[in-house]
Amino acid sequence: MRQDRQRLDKWLWFARFARTRPAAVRLVEDGHVRVEGRRIENAAHGLKLGDVLTLALPHATLVVRVLDLGTRRGPYEEARLLYEPLNGAARDDPSLAEGKPGG
Repeated sequence: MRQDRQRLDKWLWFARFARTRPAAVRLVEDGHVRVEGRRIENAAHGLKLGDVLTLALPHATLVVRVLDLGTRRGPYEEARLLYEPLNGAARDDPSLAEGKPGG
């Protein structure tokens, strides 16, 4: 993959929208992720900086802009720097990055 892109499932895991990488793959393959308004069903889709994602998670529907691609799955404080919430969700709401059902 190009240096300026990252697999969608990997980014979802790094950003803590999924607890495991296989869970991130399922999220994508089940059609719960849109990139720039298009439903993505391939977990290997190349994500780039500035892409807008719509995530239909069990506890909320979130719209976020990709700010960084990340290099590892770090703590919440690091993960929240990978994206900017666009739909009014609080950027420092730990329930978003923890992936907890129901908030």
